[in-house]
Amino acid sequence: MADIRHQTLRRVLRREIAGTIGLLTDEEDFRTMRSYRSFAFDDHTSYLQQVESLLRSLAAQGSHTTVALFDPLEYAEYCADSGLEPDTPASRTRFTAHLAATGPTVPYDGRPLAELVPELVDEAVRQATWEYATTLLTRIGTCATCGEDIGRASFIRAAHLLTRVVHTAGPGSLHLVCSVSTTPDTLVAVLRVDQRTDDAIRLDESEALEFTTVLALGIATRSAGGLVMRTTTPDTTDLVYGWRLRGENLEPLTASEVFDAYCTDIESGDLVSPESGVDYGTPPDLGDTEKGTHHTH
Repeated sequence: MADIRHQTLRRVLRREIAGTIGLLTDEEDFRTMRSYRSFAFDDHTSYLQQVESLLRSLAAQGSHTTVALFDPLEYAEYCADSGLEPDTPASRTRFTAHLAATGPTVPYDGRPLAELVPELVDEAVRQATWEYATTLLTRIGTCATCGEDIGRASFIRAAHLLTRVVHTAGPGSLHLVCSVSTTPDTLVAVLRVDQRTDDAIRLDESEALEFTTVLALGIATRSAGGLVMRTTTPDTTDLVYGWRLRGENLEPLTASEVFDAYCTDIESGDLVSPESGVDYGTPPDLGDTEKGTHHTH
């Protein structure tokens, strides 16, 4: 009787444990992992099917599982730094636990992996963008004229500008995109804001931090960049307007300029067909009386 009770309690306890699965989303990454003899899979499609089946099974048991992006190169570096033998399931488990604490993850919510994977990749890109922008900001150093930390001052300035942009928008849901031209790639950050008519604002703090950091990098490095915002309100046409980054300030774009910006693919530069039911206009006055100070590197 005691053994049965213990088994029952263990089953109950198992439902209290959250888990993480490290997913090889890319077929090339999968081939890299096949070089380890302890890695049992030999077909990427079958591997993904087995992972999805396991996720469904865990969800049916009431378990909460997150999915992390498993990068073989990061795994090899982690094992080297930790003194682990990489060709063991135990090492892969330890790395997956490390990812759960530090890497991009998304919760499994019953959707097919085909829908979950793009979100996971987007999350990884977001985190990589933020880490890259943060690293560049911290490396800029202090102003040669006043001695102020340029990265910190630029972040404060960017936070002020973002606050003005959000608070001068009308009621509705906001979708903001900030792009900054850096070498070698253009950095892009996205922020979604739910702005109610009673001035209550809801946003994802992580998104806001990433957005502010990218904008701050553009300010600190005097890079070409801009900010475009789309406002969505029930029963009205969506409105899109934006600004170009000019030094430490945002300069309004004309309706035609924001149309060109919104209908151009950021990465390829190709034209994108404009959406129906969308108006392109000029932004409201930000009322920005706090002008930035020019810092020299």
